[in-house]
Amino acid sequence: MALSSFADGSLFGTRFGTAPPRVVALHGWGRSHQDFASSLEGLDAVSVDLPGFGVSPAPSEVGGASMYANLVAPILDICDTPVILVGHSFGGRVAVHLAEQRPAAIGGIVLTGVPLLHRAHRRGRPALRYRFGRLLHRWGLASDGFLEGLRDKYGSADYRAASGVMRDILVTVVNESYEQQLRSISAPVDLVWGDGDDAAPPEIAARAEALLADARLTLLGGIDHFVPTTAPFALREAIDRRLGALS
Repeated sequence: MALSSFADGSLFGTRFGTAPPRVVALHGWGRSHQDFASSLEGLDAVSVDLPGFGVSPAPSEVGGASMYANLVAPILDICDTPVILVGHSFGGRVAVHLAEQRPAAIGGIVLTGVPLLHRAHRRGRPALRYRFGRLLHRWGLASDGFLEGLRDKYGSADYRAASGVMRDILVTVVNESYEQQLRSISAPVDLVWGDGDDAAPPEIAARAEALLADARLTLLGGIDHFVPTTAPFALREAIDRRLGALS
């Protein structure tokens, strides 16, 4: 499908249908609007490339999910509100901030594979060599280049693939947690999770469900982190359920 521009040309993505969008889909880190093609077919919807991904230019400054929500918010002005927000992984981080900022414009939310909270049991500490190098850098005994080399070696795949402002944004968002936003959301939320999600384990979804005022958790057997592409019809079922509730 052809690309469309939004927010005065700062965002690009795809529009589905001919009427004003009722669904806005936000993809995960390192992904693009194309992840939602199967889930949104036949709907009046929009799926955007978040800033710094696909063909949307990167932000001019470093910030977290709240900054991204501000950048995406103009999309709502072309929609038939209240809309259904769909967020996968990083896009879900943005969605919960957008729901907090514009509650009257949001009629429901579908989240999948979103690191909404820190893991109940945080992963192990960084490698000893990296921690020692970071300490040397803090003491002025190691250069910026030396520390960056250690980050490239020991950082996550997403970290290694990112650069410049996007790397700094990644560092910001991976340390965020969204208890406040979850408690503030009044719109009904569908949590659609793969039971094999290693990036955002189902226990995160279960704890998030307890913080939300109106939530429903669906676990998908044999499905990984990438629900939009590995189980698009399960995601579509949740979207249709939320749309039906608005009718």
